[in-house]
Amino acid sequence: QVELIESGGGLVQDGDSLTLSCAWTAASPRAISNYHMGWFRSDPGKERELVAAITWSGYTFRYTDAVKGRFTISRDNAKNTAYLKMNSLKVQDTAVYFCAAGDSWPLSKSSVKYWGKGTAVTVSS
Repeated sequence: QVELIESGGGLVQDGDSLTLSCAWTAASPRAISNYHMGWFRSDPGKERELVAAITWSGYTFRYTDAVKGRFTISRDNAKNTAYLKMNSLKVQDTAVYFCAAGDSWPLSKSSVKYWGKGTAVTVSS
């Protein structure tokens, strides 16, 4: 059984920063360390979109254009945790953010094997 648990969401103002964390637990945590990790987000009326992804090694990244230069994805396999550092937040970043793990690169909705339950981020103007 694999579980991804997100934390760190909340209400912030335009221009603020926030860091999301995704802790994974499994019968074999090392197995998840070999998975690529990603953060997706969804807003009512919009499809869930990939925000950022990182390979299992932590050396290759992918970002959606809207967050390039503002968001940074990272992971610490020793702590079984992935992160999403979000700077210069904008109102349009408001969404529920989901942690995801998969074994295919590039990571996509269809290749995700495990999903977290999501953490809400609200950016006010």
